[in-house]
Parts: sequence; structure tokens; C-alpha cells
Amino acid sequence: MRAAWYDRQGPAREVLQVGELPDPWPGEGEVRVRVSVSGIHVGDLGKRQGWWGSTMMFPRVVPHGDGAGVIDAVGLGVDPSRIGERVWVYLAQSYRPFGTAAEYTVVPARHAVPLPAGVPDEQAAGLGIPGITAHRAIFADGSVTGQRVLVTGALGAVGRAALAVARRDGAIVIATVRTPDQVEHALAAGAHHALDTAGGDVASRILAYTGGEPIDRVAELAFDANVATDLEVLRNGGVIATYATGAAEPTIPYWPLGFKNITVRFLSNDDFPESANEAAASDLTAALADGDLSYPIAARVPLAEIDRRTNWPSAAQPEAGSSWTSEGP
Repeated sequence: MRAAWYDRQGPAREVLQVGELPDPWPGEGEVRVRVSVSGIHVGDLGKRQGWWGSTMMFPRVVPHGDGAGVIDAVGLGVDPSRIGERVWVYLAQSYRPFGTAAEYTVVPARHAVPLPAGVPDEQAAGLGIPGITAHRAIFADGSVTGQRVLVTGALGAVGRAALAVARRDGAIVIATVRTPDQVEHALAAGAHHALDTAGGDVASRILAYTGGEPIDRVAELAFDANVATDLEVLRNGGVIATYATGAAEPTIPYWPLGFKNITVRFLSNDDFPESANEAAASDLTAALADGDLSYPIAARVPLAEIDRRTNWPSAAQPEAGSSWTSEGP
């Protein structure tokens, strides 16, 4: 099969290779997917470049955890009727060496999610890492029906999915974005109310919208920068579910958090409970099919050009919210 891979960490131009690798074959409980589109996420870049102290778990890695395509072979214990099924896949390169930047990838059958007719492959191809992270940020402590939920960085890849699933569950969803011109886009993406952080005094403006009623939960993109604001707006016993931070070792206001009995839930996509992954996959697929979740596609790149192009997203701001895809061979 045609594939991209790296044998050492570093910039794309220096370490990515494109060539032929042996065709994979599914083992027991697995399926093989002929990949049509491979989705690229900042987590994939981090693994390749050694961010956050990450190291290579395998001597050779085919990158990318997310993708979409068609099942063309199944292993023992998997219903053969799944052959020919359109799917999106997640965690393809989580604790596994060979992800979706290839003509074929092999994943556990439960990580290949049926893709409804009418949903383009490219919309589902980058869904796994950001979408499942968003779902966990919203639902790790149960339903949010009737709750007030704040989504920061709401036009990011995670933020868009968080808006969609929170609103679909009946939450009152408030979004923050960077600039005034992004407000209308956040509303179109599902927020009941949106405000830009450039306007300052974010906490007062949020509470003005709620009539002084506190927020129940925050899906937090920038824990280091926003924890003080989160403290101002959260109720006693509220939750900050955070999946990213600018400063790797942020200062934590221990006593203010403690006095309000705030739960800070730190999230890392590779290690969510499998039941949470499966619930997320079901809800996210439904959101795509119903048109409540969609992503702008920033670029489409042939696999042959992956070594020249996949450093681009590392410069993208998370709020851009774009999916960046590598087209199949």
C-alpha cells in the first residue's frame, strides 16, 4: 500500500517519507478500512514533533488517528456483512503504530463507525480526536439538559463539536470567540449566545446575559488564560472540563477553586473509557447527519505531498476550527 511514515520525530519535511509498505490485515475483532480521507489534528503533529514530552512508542509510525473510508476486510469475530460499509474511524494511531495516512488502516471494529449516506467523508475524517474530546468535556459528569454551559474557543475543532452536542442535549450554550466578526459564526454553529473576548470583562458580560445566574460547566480551551474568568462565572460545585492550556505548568488558584468546590477535569483523548468513546461516536454521527455539526475544510492535500504540507496546521489557531485533510492515494 501507499503510505506516509516516520522513523524519528521532527518537522514534516525532515522526517516524513512516502512510499510502499506491506498491506495490513485485520486480526480478531478488527476491520481493515480503505482510507479515502485522513484527518490531521494538532495531536498528530505533537506526536510527530515530540511536543508535550511525547516520545515514539514504535520504531515506525504511520501518522493520524482519524479518517474515513470503506471497510474492505474483517477479522475473526466480525460480521462479514460490514464489508463495503462506509465508516469514519478514531484512535487508529492511539497505542498503535499505523494510523490513517495510508491507503489502508486496521482498527478495532468498534472504532469504525458507520457513516450515514449524505455525510461527506471529509466531514467525518477529522471528527475523532476533537469530537470525542468535546463530547467528554460536555458529558463526563452526566447530562447537561437545562444547564448553562460555556464553551471557550467555540469555533475551534473541539469547540464546534461541544456547541453541537451540548445544544442537542438541551443545554443553554454560551460561546466565547476572539473577535467581534466571529460572533455570528458561533451563533450559526449552535450557540444561544456568543461574545468576543476582545471586548474585555468577559465574566460580567456572561453574567449579564444570564441575568446573574451562574454557569454550571465550562468546556475550556485555554485553562491557564481563562481559569480566573471561569471562577467568576461558575456556580458553587461547577465544573471546568479542560483539554488544552497555553502554559504547560499554569498557576492554579487553589483556594478560590476550593472555596467554590469547583471540579477541574483534565482531559486527554487517548484514554477515555471505551463506553464514553462509543457514546460520543453515536452522538457525533447523529449531529453530522442532522446538520448540527459541520467543519470548514482548510485544505485538501494529496498523500504524496504530506511531507511538504503537514506543518501548516501547527501555525493555525485553534479557533480557526478547520479540518485539514490528506486525500487518499
